[in-house]
Amino acid sequence: MTRIEAVVCDYGGVLTNPLHETLEHFAGTAGLSADAILTAIGAAAAKGGADPMALLEVGAITEADLVAQITAELPEGGWTLPEDRTFGELWFAGRTGNHGFADFLRDLNMEGYRLALLTNNVLEWEELWRATVPADELFEVVVNSAHEGVRKPDTEIYERLLARLGLTPDRCLFVDDLEANLKPAAELGMATVRFQDNAQAIAEITELLDGAGRPARAAEAPR
Repeated sequence: MTRIEAVVCDYGGVLTNPLHETLEHFAGTAGLSADAILTAIGAAAAKGGADPMALLEVGAITEADLVAQITAELPEGGWTLPEDRTFGELWFAGRTGNHGFADFLRDLNMEGYRLALLTNNVLEWEELWRATVPADELFEVVVNSAHEGVRKPDTEIYERLLARLGLTPDRCLFVDDLEANLKPAAELGMATVRFQDNAQAIAEITELLDGAGRPARAAEAPR
């Protein structure tokens, strides 16, 4: 097996708590159920021909546009959003960093692995998401859909990542919590791990890295 040189990971649901926890916290703040919000997003997507969150993540609409589209599809009475806080601020109130997994990545980097972040994210949320993870410390390369104008699972964003790393797909391992985002990476030739929790993901990543052969620095590192 070709030795893996870089570990690439997703942001939301991997370096943070699960998406459903963030959604449920947000829904409670808004005075609605998570299902009501998801239904409204689905209705907005059907009406506009595209998922508004996907459009937000490539910078095609603004956060204010997203809120307006969802609000128009909510049950009578809508939601209760504090006027002094943005949608993003309310969303990130329910989002916490996954420090255990970040520490694992940091250890991999010390062993000689390169690290990269491949995230579907939002322009207006740059400061908010970076406050939850030490991105500049951890990652050599950050590829963010909001700056790229393309998002996972479009193959193009994976190809841009590989070009910036200067690596072939077989030299990379990609970690994401969504199977739809793993599929294009696997088709390109990357090793993949679907993140479910820290223990499971760390065990699977470790097995793949061990099977591919650790860097020389890893073999020489004191235990």
